Amino acid sequence: MKNVLVTGGGGFLGNAIVKLLVEKNIKVRTLSRKIHPNLTALGVEQAQGDIADAAVVTAACKGIDTIFHTAAKAGIWGPYHQFYQTNVIGTQNIIAACKMNSDMNLIYTSSPSVVFDGKDMKGADESAPYPINYSAHYPKTKAMAEQSVLKACENGLCSIILRPHLIWGPEDNHLVPAILARAHRLRQIGDGSNRVDTVYIDNAALAHLLAQKALSNNPSLSGRIYFISQDKPIRLWEMVNHILAAGEKPPVTRTISPQQAYVIGAMMESLFRILKIKHEPPMTRFLAQELSLSHWFNISAAKRDLGYTPKISTEKGLEQLKKWLRCQS
Repeated sequence: MKNVLVTGGGGFLGNAIVKLLVEKNIKVRTLSRKIHPNLTALGVEQAQGDIADAAVVTAACKGIDTIFHTAAKAGIWGPYHQFYQTNVIGTQNIIAACKMNSDMNLIYTSSPSVVFDGKDMKGADESAPYPINYSAHYPKTKAMAEQSVLKACENGLCSIILRPHLIWGPEDNHLVPAILARAHRLRQIGDGSNRVDTVYIDNAALAHLLAQKALSNNPSLSGRIYFISQDKPIRLWEMVNHILAAGEKPPVTRTISPQQAYVIGAMMESLFRILKIKHEPPMTRFLAQELSLSHWFNISAAKRDLGYTPKISTEKGLEQLKKWLRCQS
């Protein structure tokens, strides 16, 4: 690994991976829609453009031997074509660029949501099947992209797929801000017994470098999928309250049933579509299921094949998050 491209290098996960690579004195290039001053400060070369543009991707991949593909359109709301363009077409463009260089390795960042079927997932492993239907565009298009990578692996692509679950920590621009912004409006869905996996940002980034090393040393791992987590499932609403406490916000005290949340989510989805409201609804069917069901996974394969173990505990991570949030206020 001498010349590395990180797609979405200005994002939460991508930026953490870039930092680890720079610390190892590895030459890094990023591909993002805009130029990021923090990456400029790190001395990182930045390619700017849309990952759905094949010419942009081809140019960004020139001279590269390893790609960490973290760029994605995330979220629970928005036009399908936006998710499809970034998550599916963007990934297919990366695959096409890899085919131009048979020595190129790809570490693809997927999501456990690609196998979420609206039911409890307790200790599921990588054999969990894709569901027939999805209740949100993000998991559907991420599943399509993941399947494109798997098919390409059957035809010679050298790639490992990672599924980190609920990444959080300092500099988070998605999960933590969303929880803190809704602090006084949150309702616990269900009795609070549902457990989930999460993963601290530093651990998620480390898993990507371990995957690259493992793939380089053992190309037969190509086409493998690995769940990545803290390896310590926690009650979802307990974790929410930990994050609220880190942001000096009060805990969630009011509750609503899963059935009520799901119906409200369905109604809001319909209303927002009819009125063509662009911003995210407070509740959707997918969100109602995510917040009321268990979804935690067996990461023994990642431990065995990648040598992955979380280096930063949840407790330590929360301390770091609290310090960072205080600096932001």
